[in-house]
Amino acid sequence: MSFHLIGLGKLLNAMYASDAQRTTLLRTDIRSGIKKASGSSTEKGGDFYGPFWADAKRHVAGELDLRTVTSQRAAGNKTRERLYPLLCDGFLLWWEEKRRLRNVPFSVINTSVKARYDALGLGTVKVENTLSFTVGEDGHRILYPYFCEDPALSDEAARLGLWAMSQCIKGYALKDLRLLDVLEGRSFSVLDTPLIGNEETFFLQKYAFVLEEWQKLRAEYP
Repeated sequence: MSFHLIGLGKLLNAMYASDAQRTTLLRTDIRSGIKKASGSSTEKGGDFYGPFWADAKRHVAGELDLRTVTSQRAAGNKTRERLYPLLCDGFLLWWEEKRRLRNVPFSVINTSVKARYDALGLGTVKVENTLSFTVGEDGHRILYPYFCEDPALSDEAARLGLWAMSQCIKGYALKDLRLLDVLEGRSFSVLDTPLIGNEETFFLQKYAFVLEEWQKLRAEYP
């Protein structure tokens, strides 16, 4: 069951989606799992967002121009032609504004931070494929991307996400952690979205609710 081992972004999406959106998301996950278990799945490996995010990291490192590469990836690819340019615009809105406000050197940390949060018997939440870089001489940023188009990442969802990151990412301070709503071009940190103390309770309640809904829907399938 994939929601027992799930990426933080997908879980936040399920937690804060409308009832109809969440039902669609869970049914898609269930059907995919059934096909995979039966050996009849024709899905190709890989993550839809993976190529874009790899390009974004290389853009930050100064190795390519994200606009150019995104146009190339979207050209003639029906699954990418709408969303990839929007992701590019959102990411660059954030990144270029960040560079303008902080006129200091940025240096990419080549080792991607990976961590997992064990949610008290509910499941394991993955925090992977982060963008990590230094700012100036001593600042660090560990940035986790949220790609979902709807709903956008709210302040409350961001607080839960930042809290979950803080529970499993070691070696960095809470103030170093960031969540980035890529499409919105908006990042969240505890500096502008401070934790208020109820994040663990909310996170576990919402995770348990999503799992309960998954189980109810799964019972409808043979």
